Amino acid sequence: MNSPASKPVRRDVHGIVLLDKPAGYSSNQALQRVKRLFRARKAGHTGSLDPLATGVLPICLGEATKVSGYLLDADKYYQAVCRLGEATTTGDAEGEVIARYPLPALEPAHVAQVFAGLHGPLEQIPPMYSALKHQGQRLYTLARAGREVERAPRCVQIHALTLESLQGPMLSFSVHCSKGTYVRTLAEEIGARLGCGSAHLTALRRTGLGQLAQHTLYTLEALTALAEHDDAALLASLTPMDAALSHWPQIMLDQASAHFVRQGQAVFVPNAPTHGDLRLYDAAQRFIGLGQVLEDGRIAPKRLLQS
Repeated sequence: MNSPASKPVRRDVHGIVLLDKPAGYSSNQALQRVKRLFRARKAGHTGSLDPLATGVLPICLGEATKVSGYLLDADKYYQAVCRLGEATTTGDAEGEVIARYPLPALEPAHVAQVFAGLHGPLEQIPPMYSALKHQGQRLYTLARAGREVERAPRCVQIHALTLESLQGPMLSFSVHCSKGTYVRTLAEEIGARLGCGSAHLTALRRTGLGQLAQHTLYTLEALTALAEHDDAALLASLTPMDAALSHWPQIMLDQASAHFVRQGQAVFVPNAPTHGDLRLYDAAQRFIGLGQVLEDGRIAPKRLLQS
């Protein structure tokens, strides 16, 4: 048994780790690994990825957990490969094949036509193998117990859907979609609309999330090497927490206004936007949190960081 003295000393670390999640890890397993590497007191991930999937998994450390909800709401970008004509229990290659269908002759032009019909709003029924809850239980727990329950359809948005390659039963595509989109369910829909009965994912990689698409990704191996040899470089790998909200207008507060905002009071700021959410910075240009415009034009604190 480890003694209390042998436990790693946790510390306050603030920022976003843009992890390139490897296949085979659950999002929580990846989170715990990163949290240990940074020796962070507090951590949370945003937008779970299935164990099969790889790619962008933002992990928020410390005060960055206060912006994690806004990352959950962000658009997602994926590259996917699916096998046409086969349905599985899970909608991906981790499940058992439950049906096989004959494949029609497919041409890229026909696939592009089907993809065009999927652009815009789309209703999806969440898969049973998902983390959504039904009467307090995760759907995947019920599914593993052999139970299926009714799920209400949800409206998602497909902003872009592009064919990458078509080779026999294997179809590769990229998609830009809204939060809540199940790419497994989208692959099944693609298979059905192409006349292939169904399809299932064989590979999925998230390539971008919201405003973080252009920032550097780090593998677990790279982070482990930094943690072992260069703690300063490890901390430098963090993406600033306000980068997730770079599309929000920013407000620079003078010293007095920043003081009142930190006390929970609303303030008037000359030439401020007239509505919406804002990023707030103090006179030293430090990010201090999130604000919102009230009906009377004042700027009120919405979610502040600990100073």
